[in-house]
Amino acid sequence: MAHSGTLDPANLAAIFKAYDVRGTFPEQLDEQLALRTGGAFVAVTGAQTVVVGYDMRPSSPGLAGAFADGAASAGAEVILIGLASTDQLYFASGSLGHPGAMFTASHNPAQYNGMKLCRSHAQPIGLDTGLAQIRDKVASDENLVAGRQGSISSHDVLEAYAAHLLALAPVAGRKLKVVVDAGNGMAGLTAPAVFDRLGSDRVQLIPLYFELDGTFPNHEANPIDPANLVDLQKRVLAEGADIGLAFDGDADRCFLVDEQGQAVSPSTLTALIAARELAREPGSTIIHNLITSRAVPQIVTENGGKPVRTRVGHSFIKTTMAETGAIFGGEHSGHFYFRDFWRADSGMLAALHALAALAETDKPLSALLADYSRFASSGEINSTVADQQAVLTKLEAQYAGEDGVTVDHLDGLTVEHADWWFNVRASNTEPLLRLNAEGNDQATMSKVRDEVLATIRSNT
Repeated sequence: MAHSGTLDPANLAAIFKAYDVRGTFPEQLDEQLALRTGGAFVAVTGAQTVVVGYDMRPSSPGLAGAFADGAASAGAEVILIGLASTDQLYFASGSLGHPGAMFTASHNPAQYNGMKLCRSHAQPIGLDTGLAQIRDKVASDENLVAGRQGSISSHDVLEAYAAHLLALAPVAGRKLKVVVDAGNGMAGLTAPAVFDRLGSDRVQLIPLYFELDGTFPNHEANPIDPANLVDLQKRVLAEGADIGLAFDGDADRCFLVDEQGQAVSPSTLTALIAARELAREPGSTIIHNLITSRAVPQIVTENGGKPVRTRVGHSFIKTTMAETGAIFGGEHSGHFYFRDFWRADSGMLAALHALAALAETDKPLSALLADYSRFASSGEINSTVADQQAVLTKLEAQYAGEDGVTVDHLDGLTVEHADWWFNVRASNTEPLLRLNAEGNDQATMSKVRDEVLATIRSNT
């Protein structure tokens, strides 16, 4: 292959991941690569029109512009929606009915950038559903310039996006004091648009790090790391706020902090939203991945719904939602998927469900969520392991013969007992094993967690 630099096949193999494209700028991902990917995207999807958005990273406007040029050269009309959250790009793709490209590296540090690509109506594109073909066209010597040049125009969808979310989860009831930590990410754009529509008589918004700054001067825009919630927790307590919301860099994930400054498990929010959606459409199917709390399928069943368990990862959730007609899906990583949002994930829509539920009651958030949080959880614990399969085999041999224990391999190794469960999975991209454990109480969970970690780490 004649290509060098970012178009080298070895580089493309490294940055075209299972669900998206991600790498450092400009070493792995530059305008030349974005330009060619725009043409390849049109060639593979057959798109006549493409919607393009980008986040606040310094490299994002140039990459998005180059992708737009490539798509237009391949004959497609391009609609630039400008600065946007990832779920705002999904809204544009869904409401306008066109394939889309979002330039973001989500929660990754400032030197990274990437592309999240979708077909029309926000249908996901992964390696097995078109991304590998796009990668191979980028690497090829094929001329991706069409006989006709498409146009590039701008279209602002922010207000329509905000209106759509509030129609799906209207907030009514008592006035709430809400602290939002945007982490200098895209929620600094979307949160004001949504909260302004709610009005100051419904919500008092206290903004934290709303300045769009892709260098992340205050903390990483990765709220799954407890260190990045500390500022929000302090501010909630200092303000006497009812709730705190933390968003990641592209604002497709949301995490909650209660009025006592305590972080809320994403499993707890999954259970709350599931109960709300089942009240609206009784008997519906709810998707949960296999590391969400055991409370989630319990609560779904108690509310008359049908819980369906899936592997970890948005492509599995979205595929299973489509197959089952599920109304809602939740992941323990803070991704929440809604049938009425084109089965796409939206951190802001999840946040609005939490606000709506809280506004409808006089209880503080901690009391509202008490019944949705039933077990003690370890959180995700990572260990560096060279031979991951050997450790999984050893763990299975250690537990499989015990009374009352069941084992499955849906995603890594899951071992279940009436009083506890754990899952150990290998990372797709690093030499890591990820442990999640849960028990009926803290002592039970701690015992299982420590036993499993001892086995894992005896092999490191």
